[in-house]
Amino acid sequence: MTSHKIHLQESLKNRVERWREKGEKVVFTNGCFDILHLGHIDYLEKAKALGNKLIVALNSDRSVRKLKGDGRPINKEHSRARMLAALAFVDGVVIFDEQTPLEIIMLLKPDILVKGSDYEIKNIVGADFVLSNGGQVKTIDLVQGYSTTKIIEKIAVKL
Repeated sequence: MTSHKIHLQESLKNRVERWREKGEKVVFTNGCFDILHLGHIDYLEKAKALGNKLIVALNSDRSVRKLKGDGRPINKEHSRARMLAALAFVDGVVIFDEQTPLEIIMLLKPDILVKGSDYEIKNIVGADFVLSNGGQVKTIDLVQGYSTTKIIEKIAVKL
């Protein structure tokens, strides 16, 4: 079972502290990860390579609806969390309900904050906090042609 990788915020904070005591670098990213696809896999694998432990903060169903509209998410938060936790290179998954992951970033204090290269570092939520705490903020090139929105559009055309 991979459900042991899915945490509430406080239990993940404790786990992160234990990892740090062992000298491990914690990488943090976040997103909706609604329909898991090659672009997600490539991105998360590259994110993990930047440190020792990878945490994925997952938008709750409610926050996905606010970001993407009433038709989203396609997959419920528990399903999305389980799929992410099943990936060997993901070490922890936490669901957040806020509009942005700033609160969880401030709680966990990751060593490295990662987003896709479609973001500029100055626009990444939590970047200032991570940098001011001695961490790093990195962007990762995305695999072109892969996005959940494009997959949904392709399916809609075929129906």
